[in-house]
Amino acid sequence: MLIRKIELYEWQRYRVLRLSALSDAPDAFGSTFEAESTRGDDEWRTRAEVAAAARDRVLFVLVDEDDVWHGMAGGYAPGEFPADVDVISMWVSPDLRGQGHGQALLGAVIGWARDRGDRTVGLWVTEGNGAAQRLYARCGFVSDGQRQPLPSNPARQEIRMLLTPTDAGAPR
Repeated sequence: MLIRKIELYEWQRYRVLRLSALSDAPDAFGSTFEAESTRGDDEWRTRAEVAAAARDRVLFVLVDEDDVWHGMAGGYAPGEFPADVDVISMWVSPDLRGQGHGQALLGAVIGWARDRGDRTVGLWVTEGNGAAQRLYARCGFVSDGQRQPLPSNPARQEIRMLLTPTDAGAPR
């Protein structure tokens, strides 16, 4: 498996991956399959171009030897205070979970943030998503006590987790 940044022209593949993620794990994202599936080609094209070329955004994809996409993780800056960067769109295909790919994707975003000179990386994780919470904790993220309703399903809560320089960002 290879982790790499999305390319400018890969908007159609990005759309398929994003919709697959939203279909598989609807309560893990701030958006919904219904909302994302109505976006037009121009919007998907722009999203891919920005993720590939902008200094303040990134999207990494998990790709196999046949060039099939199996996961993604993104980042954007500035993050929501106190984070300099926030991790977004974290997802690994169900058949590949538990094999270290999520940690590798997260590591790519953390590395991108550190290369930019950012110090604190944040994310929101849905309460009750134990596998994701354990992954983030293994990578050094700790809860800061903040909670908020999940934007795509306000009946669910999200927990804020941060990785600070003292946490070193190293997997545990």
